[in-house]
Amino acid sequence: MKELKYKIGFLLILLGLFLPTGIFAANVAESSLVMDSLTKFWSNTSFANFEFKYLIMIVIGIAFLYLGIAKNWEPLLLVPIGFGILVGNVPFTEGYKIGIYEQGSVMNILYSGVISGWYPPLIFLGIGAMTDFSTLIANPKLMLLGAAAQIGIFATFIGAYALGFTPAQAGAIGIIGGADGPTAIFLSSKLAPELMGAIAVAAYSYMALVPVIQPPIMKLLTTKEEKLIRMKPPRQVTKFEKIAFPVIGLLLTTFISPSAMPLLGMLFFGNLLKESGVTERLAETARFALINTITILLGLTVGASTQADKFLTTNSILIFGLGAASFMVATASGVLFAKFMNLFLKKENLINPLIGSAGVSAVPDSARVSQEVGLHYDKRNHLLMHAMGPNVAGVIGSAVAAGILLSMLA
Repeated sequence: MKELKYKIGFLLILLGLFLPTGIFAANVAESSLVMDSLTKFWSNTSFANFEFKYLIMIVIGIAFLYLGIAKNWEPLLLVPIGFGILVGNVPFTEGYKIGIYEQGSVMNILYSGVISGWYPPLIFLGIGAMTDFSTLIANPKLMLLGAAAQIGIFATFIGAYALGFTPAQAGAIGIIGGADGPTAIFLSSKLAPELMGAIAVAAYSYMALVPVIQPPIMKLLTTKEEKLIRMKPPRQVTKFEKIAFPVIGLLLTTFISPSAMPLLGMLFFGNLLKESGVTERLAETARFALINTITILLGLTVGASTQADKFLTTNSILIFGLGAASFMVATASGVLFAKFMNLFLKKENLINPLIGSAGVSAVPDSARVSQEVGLHYDKRNHLLMHAMGPNVAGVIGSAVAAGILLSMLA
């Protein structure tokens, strides 16, 4: 009996010695696992990956949202782009297919429409379905103002090349002067995809800043007498002319610049849907549902492409500077060429040079600026209808210019 008691006592002593150790060891292993999980969680948060450069871009995104919402400056562009900048600058750990530059991520798939260049033609389809070319048809010489404004594109191309950009990159940067975001995206996707984010944001930024940039240039380059010129009303355009214009316009422009076919083809096709009178349902889809959908995707992904580590570079700063110069040169070229044309026109056919600024293709904002500046000097001088002529000509002109640069530099 004593031996049994000794054996039981010895067993209890062993349990007392080793059981706590086993429990402690299990707790240690579990604690280590918990700590590893918490450490991994922390390392994947944006706080752990945060750098000051992301804060800079987030502030820029908020500024875009403020301008779009509070100031109502191109809200259909600045709101999606501004929010996209926020999305693109939330810091993250690579490898989880989150970022816009990570192959297979949702944002990367959506961004392929920008990189591949198929969003811009769809935008042009919607623009064509919304555009009335009547003023341009009634007064074809206004086409020259749209062409003159493209001088800014080629001047900036030379400037960018002189600053050390490659010819292809210089061509993509120069197109910013056309103030046409889809055209800028289309050309940069072909010539300089590595500069896509900076070029796209610069192009859309200057489109939104039309009411700020253009008026001082317009006022500086025109006399008071020129600002007061009243243009005679355009003639009535027939339905046949409206239907024939997209067909003739397509053939003339694409024979000059076949490389611009994706843009010009969709632009004139959309306009034919509008003017034919028999495809109104298709035209309505193009100018509402389709263009709105593509604008959302385009703006969001372009904004997200401004990921700080890709966007905040010396080249981006140079691109913004060159873009501003290009836009100002384009505005000045349109105004000065209108003044030049007046040297050869009869008094009753004079052109108010203020509409020359509308030659940049920021439709319809640059035409509205011509109207507002004109009304400032003469409350009864309505220039909007006349300004739409060079404005839509600028859309065509910038696309032709993009095709020329593409064929020369690709």
